[in-house]
Amino acid sequence: MEKPVACSVEKVQPSVCEEVQKCLQPLFLTQKQLEAVRDLMEVNMERGLKAEPDHPSTLKMLPTYVRSTPLGTECGEFLVLDLGGAKFRIVYVILDGSRGVEMENEAYDIPEEIMTGTGQKLFDHVAECLGRFLEQRNLKHKIFPLGFTFSFPCQQSQLDKSVLISWTKGFHCSGVEGKDVVQLLKDAIQRRGEYKVDVIAIVNDTVGTMMSCGYKDHSCEVGFIVGTGTNVCYMEEMGNVESVEGDEGKMCINMEWGALGDDGALRDIETEYDQKIDQASHTPGKQRFDKLISGMYMGEIVRQILIKLTNKGILFGGTTTSQLLAKEAIQTKDVSEIENDNSSLAKAKNLLASLGLNPTEKDCALVKSVCNAVSTRSAKLCAAGLAAVANRIKNNHHDPMGRITVGVDGSVYKTNPKFSEHLNQTLKELAPGCQIKFLVSEDGSGKGTAIVTAVAQRLAHQRQLIDKILEPFIMTKAKLKEVEKRMRNEIEIGLQKRTQPKAIVRMLPTFVRATPNGKERGEFLALDLGGTNFRVLYTHVGIRNEGGVQMKSKTFALPTEIIQGTGQQLFDHIVNCITEFQEENNLQGKRLPLGFTFSFPCKQNSLDQGILISWTKGFSASGCVGEDVVRLLREAAVRRKNSDFYVIALVNDTVGTMMSCGYDDPACEVGLIVGTGTNACYMEEMKNVELLDGDDGQMCINMEWGAFGDNGCLNDITTTFDEDVDNHSINPGKQRYEKMISGMYLGEIVRKVLIKLTQQKVLFGGKISDKLNTTGLFPTKFLSSIESDTLGLLQVRAILAELGLKSTCDDTVLVKEVCTTVSRRAAQLCASGIAAVVQKIRENRGLEHLKITVGVDGTLYRLHPHFAGVLKKTVQMLAPECEVTLRLSEDGSGKGAALITAVACRVAGAEPLPA
Repeated sequence: MEKPVACSVEKVQPSVCEEVQKCLQPLFLTQKQLEAVRDLMEVNMERGLKAEPDHPSTLKMLPTYVRSTPLGTECGEFLVLDLGGAKFRIVYVILDGSRGVEMENEAYDIPEEIMTGTGQKLFDHVAECLGRFLEQRNLKHKIFPLGFTFSFPCQQSQLDKSVLISWTKGFHCSGVEGKDVVQLLKDAIQRRGEYKVDVIAIVNDTVGTMMSCGYKDHSCEVGFIVGTGTNVCYMEEMGNVESVEGDEGKMCINMEWGALGDDGALRDIETEYDQKIDQASHTPGKQRFDKLISGMYMGEIVRQILIKLTNKGILFGGTTTSQLLAKEAIQTKDVSEIENDNSSLAKAKNLLASLGLNPTEKDCALVKSVCNAVSTRSAKLCAAGLAAVANRIKNNHHDPMGRITVGVDGSVYKTNPKFSEHLNQTLKELAPGCQIKFLVSEDGSGKGTAIVTAVAQRLAHQRQLIDKILEPFIMTKAKLKEVEKRMRNEIEIGLQKRTQPKAIVRMLPTFVRATPNGKERGEFLALDLGGTNFRVLYTHVGIRNEGGVQMKSKTFALPTEIIQGTGQQLFDHIVNCITEFQEENNLQGKRLPLGFTFSFPCKQNSLDQGILISWTKGFSASGCVGEDVVRLLREAAVRRKNSDFYVIALVNDTVGTMMSCGYDDPACEVGLIVGTGTNACYMEEMKNVELLDGDDGQMCINMEWGAFGDNGCLNDITTTFDEDVDNHSINPGKQRYEKMISGMYLGEIVRKVLIKLTQQKVLFGGKISDKLNTTGLFPTKFLSSIESDTLGLLQVRAILAELGLKSTCDDTVLVKEVCTTVSRRAAQLCASGIAAVVQKIRENRGLEHLKITVGVDGTLYRLHPHFAGVLKKTVQMLAPECEVTLRLSEDGSGKGAALITAVACRVAGAEPLPA
């Protein structure tokens, strides 16, 4: 519990001291009481941010639409109109990032008849004074951006739109409450017709204080005023501001914290003096926290206590005067002067004498004790409120150090050094995990509002640059329909015998003629080869409703000397690994059919034959290109004396994905891979496959659609960033569609965009790190992490720090926007391709409505937080006649290869003999 203020004068009777302490005791708040105020503030902050809280908040928590703090580089000339009392100021501000701030201002009176007249008269008076200000400085010919400091309760809906809730401070102008005060100001300026200004922002004084200090200290995210009134604003995470759309970035919140306790929650700490002052005020029951703290009331609280002590005969010989009994006879400046008069009691004696009193030295000492108690309580209550704000910011930032800078203004703080001492000490006790620094604002409302205006201008200019750079990535419905139409055209070219040799979408027959029906059964092996690791699988296929597919698998590495050696070495190594797997799982002697997933470009002439067209993915084993890879595997099995398997089917991963999903969903007739690369397959009517004889039934077609656009048909939607990535790839001019969609390239596209934005000084202060300048160092996995809904901006900043980039909150929001734009386009372009496929299947069958499933696999689809959703939504938009289900494959390539083998056996009617 706080120690009572000691009676500091000798020869004071003990009974007198006890009576003084009794009168002052309610002002001495315990640690527990202060913690309760802090917690009450935190609860009301949380409630005030919600759109529909369980219980109403006494804090308005008003969005200010100030979304960014200064960089310190803002420049320009601005006007500020500061209206908040019986005088208003016009300020001419020149901001220069290198030279600082230059200001020229003039104050103008607002006569009482205008303060209580019509709103039109008020704003006409303001517009007239503004014209006079410009005329005197020969500035009328310029059009200045103007910031409007309007220190009355308002509801903002935009940075330059603010509706007055109610007048305070003696103003009662009619026709203003419920109206947009920015528009009223614009109307008044237009009526004069002498000059033009561009009203950019309307700001309250607390926000101005934060921004003024933020120009010097870019970590300043709190504004605190304790003067005639008191208030706080701070930068809140947008995701927590439910009344405003959008989750990215931050927004300054005007707490209007003076209303804390208007629901009676502070009644336990209110004294009889507070209650008297509240009842005698213009707003009984309102602004209860403000009345415990601010300069408007501190002097009056002291006066009430002095009257009580006098009536008890403790002060002034029990004699009051008319001056002491007069309301507001003691001002807060008097309290500050008396409390900080360290050398003597002269300040107290002078004040009391001016009130017609003849005080003794003892009287003066006791009055000083009263002033100290009232001022200390105010400081400690401010600390309790600020502790709540600091804790919230610390939690938002996930910052274990809790480093926070508070911009502060107001006569109580500035003129009373002991106030700041009590404030700092109490904050250490109530927010021990935070390191809080105070920065005193210099002309906060003028300079700060100019800075808000400058920041808004900077952001608007940056927005134009950003939109111009990202616009080519924006895919309208018309663009996507055109891509779908062009894909459909390339599909037809690839299916026709006459045009197929020159087709860019190859449309390769896979000789897979049926999808699973759920009745397949048997034991199978599968080999999945598509990278520097490969898998061997054992699969037991039972009837779908009797256990389905059960698998065992093992992954084996392919050393560099193997994949870059000879074909014989490669396939001998693979067979050795198959043998090892068979031994470990007691499969020797079981001559099992094997499905071979081979994810390299092949030309198939039958289900169990595939001629390797070229190696990719770092493979260069000699003696394989132009050869049948199934034959190479069979020959290796003979050399290694393994006769416990025989190859039934050669499959690529896309077909395996379709078959894997098709086992559980008979409607699955399309396969899609969106991972490092991208491809699709689907079941086509045999009559449309002109390369093969026969018109009956269906066949799965491997589209190899990554080459879509290699003939230039996508040039009109290709960006300069796509061209740059293509030019620096290992296969320029090839796989153009894949390079706009797949995981191998999206990170590189984003990297190129970030470099451009940094060169334009929109990002990272214009500084490009060595890592950002290095090809391949922004992998697509970064996109998935950055776009994650669960990842906060601080974690995004940590990712950027890995690239040697020092980022602000604004930087992280923009990086996220770039990632989202690039990945969204990828999903939309992919959807155009799928729409072309499902519409073709629907038309093949002469249906008005098609219900179909697409089996999907690939790391981009699996791991990216929004790719799947955008893909689904876009397919629905482009192909409304088709009800398309996207089904994620479970172990598609291995399970699919086994199922193709099982389907082949089922279709054959018996287990085929080995080739």
